[in-house]
Amino acid sequence: MDSIQPWFYLKSVPGIGNLLCKRLIDRFKSPENIFQASDEELKQINGLTGRHVMALKKHRMPDSIEAELALVARSDYHIVCLTDSNYPRLLREIPDPPLFLYVYGQLEGHSGNLAVVGSRNATSYGLTTTKNLCMSLASHNLTIVSGMARGIDTAAHEGALASKAKTVAVLGSGLEKIYPAENRKLFHRIAAKGAVVSEFPLMAAPEAHHFPIRNRIISGMSLGTVVVEATRNSGSLITARLAAEQNREVFAVPGSIQSFKSTGTHTLIKQGAKLVEHAQDIVEELTAFFQFNTRHENSPPDQAVAKLIALSDDEVRVYQALDPYPVHIDDLVRKISMKPGKLSSILLNLELKGMVQQSPGKLFSITEEPEGASH
Repeated sequence: MDSIQPWFYLKSVPGIGNLLCKRLIDRFKSPENIFQASDEELKQINGLTGRHVMALKKHRMPDSIEAELALVARSDYHIVCLTDSNYPRLLREIPDPPLFLYVYGQLEGHSGNLAVVGSRNATSYGLTTTKNLCMSLASHNLTIVSGMARGIDTAAHEGALASKAKTVAVLGSGLEKIYPAENRKLFHRIAAKGAVVSEFPLMAAPEAHHFPIRNRIISGMSLGTVVVEATRNSGSLITARLAAEQNREVFAVPGSIQSFKSTGTHTLIKQGAKLVEHAQDIVEELTAFFQFNTRHENSPPDQAVAKLIALSDDEVRVYQALDPYPVHIDDLVRKISMKPGKLSSILLNLELKGMVQQSPGKLFSITEEPEGASH
């Protein structure tokens, strides 16, 4: 821990944030060299004032740092510093990267990361689309990066894990404060195949102002950011804006024009984000930046077609009347002119087969859309 202590010491200097820390490390290469530098050398750093230099010279190690490092030493976590080889290469290039990251799992410095973010309160269409898209992207050897929040983030991680691929979660809290709490199992599953990371102290709570801060890490360590289901005021749009500012690619998955949950993604498309219908749309855009290595596997559409073939005529009729967007059972009765009792029985069978899901309020939607199925 001795080699890590100077990084925590530098981070704790009042008035010197990530931007100035990055400039100091770029010039002096290590925290030790920074503290040994002369006042004249330090003042040559753009943005570093006499007040900053005095703070560097007079600062004393807070007791909290020793306690924090002791907690890290007793845990399954470790620290990755800005100059380490396994610090994400792309994240190192942004103006204000974290000086160090707390890591649970194994973080790699390669650049084959893709951020996938979206609504916490997602529709079944958004969740299914995200999971299938991430399964396919993972098969192209991309590492899915997201925030482990409810909704789209969780579906993104689940999709990567379903493809037996690596995924990285970036938290807006400390690693000892898993948020949301229901994702505790997912937290450990992600770490087993990839990594969960945070720049916040281990016991830091998931405070609201942490999440915009962590978003720069999600976009910063990725070749591009994909947004699925976002309203006009969604935090996911902050991640997309940061990606654009970091000169990274921005992608958006379209939704229904009748769904307010897709207004943000449609705005991104109007502003020039690449519209995504399939994983190949993303792969084609990133080919110049990353060497893809597609694994052979059965794609979700192939599995869905096999399920459709096995259905009865009535089941096919009901299934093809549904959409990825939820529809009320009464509307479905009118649409296909079927008795409610019979329809309820068929919907239950389709739900047991994993092809239909029910949302609160007797709303039904498909869980996957096979190629060649017409509605």
